[in-house]
Amino acid sequence: MKIGVIGFQGAVNEHITATERAMRELGLSGEAIWLKDDAQLSEVDGLIIPGGESTTIGRLISNAGIFEKIQEMGKSGVPILGTCAGLILLAKEGGEEIKETKQPLLKLMDMKVIRNAFGRQKESFETDLEVPAFGEKPFPGIFIRAPAIEEVWGNVRTLAKSKGKIVAAEQENLLAMAFHPELTSDTRTHQYYLEKVERNTS
Repeated sequence: MKIGVIGFQGAVNEHITATERAMRELGLSGEAIWLKDDAQLSEVDGLIIPGGESTTIGRLISNAGIFEKIQEMGKSGVPILGTCAGLILLAKEGGEEIKETKQPLLKLMDMKVIRNAFGRQKESFETDLEVPAFGEKPFPGIFIRAPAIEEVWGNVRTLAKSKGKIVAAEQENLLAMAFHPELTSDTRTHQYYLEKVERNTS
């Protein structure tokens, strides 16, 4: 199993470390790689889009010539995990701020998202999240200039909420988190995602 972490911005190393640790905990053989070009896309079984500045990441992906290929992979069933900025990029619709910045969106998940839903950098926070899909133990949610999901439709499943806002959702092969699971020692997000990859490749 090979997972590509889109490597233009954000906590790329942290996602690689968390993914490989989750593989070990699940007893899976594989690796996570720092992905930056089209050739690498054909080698991977899944993709992770990390946090950062969503407009910048979207433009860098476009400049690298892999934006449409990522769209195609998502539509074809390749599992994709998007965290923070990655959540925004997965959405089909964005709020006013996203429209004003002409934010490129992959338009893969049936959801509308808003940027900076909890405030700016100084309003960043940590909180325990109830995520039934991960079991009874709360998940440590780290929110840094976090977005939120304003609306979902189709077969999108809400996985978690915080302060009345949707902060985690999934739709078939796609998984979106408003927080930063890679910054915690809890690998359940990455395990949950890797189980999607394993099912898709078996």
